[in-house]
Amino acid sequence: MNYKNPVPTVDIIIEQGREFILIERKNFPHGWALPGGFVDYGESLESAAQREALEETGLNVNILGQFHTYSDPDRDSRKHTISTVFIAEAVGKPQAGSDALKARFFTKNTLPEKIAFDHALILEDYFNWQENGDALLWPSVKRK
Repeated sequence: MNYKNPVPTVDIIIEQGREFILIERKNFPHGWALPGGFVDYGESLESAAQREALEETGLNVNILGQFHTYSDPDRDSRKHTISTVFIAEAVGKPQAGSDALKARFFTKNTLPEKIAFDHALILEDYFNWQENGDALLWPSVKRK
């Protein structure tokens, strides 16, 4: 029997004070995104997050914790992915690398217009969590 399974990915909200890093993607889908990517076989989610952060921003990150997992089958137009999002901190200035054209800091009030994947939703949840400090509870229905 042949099974078709979702692909695990990670995304990282890298904080420095009240700012966080987004990368401008070189590859489709284009736009700004949280640093992140596919988990390699034999790699933990945490190791994948640290590797992807370093590859895309040039920064070594300290993971503070797991934020949430996003699993909407339509979150990535290329294939069904399930992303575990981490919050991390780093020191230094980001330098675009790997599949990133640019890497820079943003705030809630300076977001770019075109954000890839479901990362606008992830950031909305993150801002809500920052403001309210509440644990995130997820409805059993798809959010749009």
